[in-house]
Amino acid sequence: MSLLKNPRLLILFFTMVVIMLGVGIIIPILPFYVEQFGAGGSELGMIMSVFSFMQFICSPYWGAMSARYGRKRILMVGVLGNTISQIMIGLSGSLAMLFAARFLAGVLSSATFPTAMAYISDSTTNEERGGGMGVIGAAMGVGMVLGPGVGGWVSANSLSTPFFVAAGLSLVSLVLIALVLPESLPAEKRSPTTQRAAPVNVSLLWKALLGPLGFLFFLAFLVNFALANFEGIFGLYADHRYGYSPGQVGSIFIVIGVVSSLVQLLLTGPATKRFGEATIIKLSLAFSALGFALMVTAQSDLAVVLTVGFFVFSNTMLRPSIMSLTSKLSSGGQGVALGLNNSFQSLGRVVGPLWAGFTFDYNFNLPYVSASVLMLASLLFAIWKVRPVQAPLGSPIPDAAVLSVSESKD
Repeated sequence: MSLLKNPRLLILFFTMVVIMLGVGIIIPILPFYVEQFGAGGSELGMIMSVFSFMQFICSPYWGAMSARYGRKRILMVGVLGNTISQIMIGLSGSLAMLFAARFLAGVLSSATFPTAMAYISDSTTNEERGGGMGVIGAAMGVGMVLGPGVGGWVSANSLSTPFFVAAGLSLVSLVLIALVLPESLPAEKRSPTTQRAAPVNVSLLWKALLGPLGFLFFLAFLVNFALANFEGIFGLYADHRYGYSPGQVGSIFIVIGVVSSLVQLLLTGPATKRFGEATIIKLSLAFSALGFALMVTAQSDLAVVLTVGFFVFSNTMLRPSIMSLTSKLSSGGQGVALGLNNSFQSLGRVVGPLWAGFTFDYNFNLPYVSASVLMLASLLFAIWKVRPVQAPLGSPIPDAAVLSVSESKD
């Protein structure tokens, strides 16, 4: 599917780049914002976490609402919410306003991703759909790679400037959607108003964790916990230990984005095909534990870049390997299993920054030292539990009757 020949896809691509640009921009700048208000790691962790938590809660509802009211309308709500939240961050004069802006961003901007994916499903054939989904995934990757660099470099004169730039780009996206993007879901194909989204079901998640695929769901949680733990506190850590500026932090996150993209594009597929998911998971856990430990020993700029790159290289291999193994081992519906996998990933992004922030206030090396110990413990767990694929293990949750609560794909 050609991006340049499809105006609809081009607008969606631009929209997702802008949304993820806003997510990436805040990573190198937020620690310095928080310090301006006299706060520390705990407050930073809570502000980072509230965004992920609200996304976790709200995404299923936005998907169902786009099926009821149309994709275009809900996509506009998400982009408008992103615009407002970016302006609020730029104008923030207190920690409370910053927290409110991130809360709002989590609630409203979470409408964009599920709605964009649903729009692709509506407007492509089965043969084109994979390419369309790939374009959205590529847009998110581009936004996350560019965001930290743009945020760090543009903030040289004012920490607020990058957020106003992000708001301006978001407003351009909103206008394009309103004026150019057609609705993909006609009124006659929309869901009845009685259909509701399934809320987050804690009981379902607990049953899944105790089920035959529970060890893989735990690992899905862990890999995102580790990455969010790293990202959530790195700016503050680099400021306290090395005296880095937002621009320097942003540059390191560009390295992270490039390494992550290259690993996923060039290495993950061939490596899992050659060695199998089980082996890749164990090796990645071992090297991730080592990477966290090495980070606290880095003394020079080059050592910081190398140790961070080593950790990201190791950690990036984990997520697709876990998802692939989950899909292969599930006999109770791959869609349900991967949906549960995504839920545990989201929980990892909620808990990771909280842990990093609270432990940082105790000792600035502790977030990475504790994460290294946790990854090492998980390696021992994986050596015990993770085996090469032989046959499906069963349903992702013990009680198949509760599978119906996860059937809100739209």
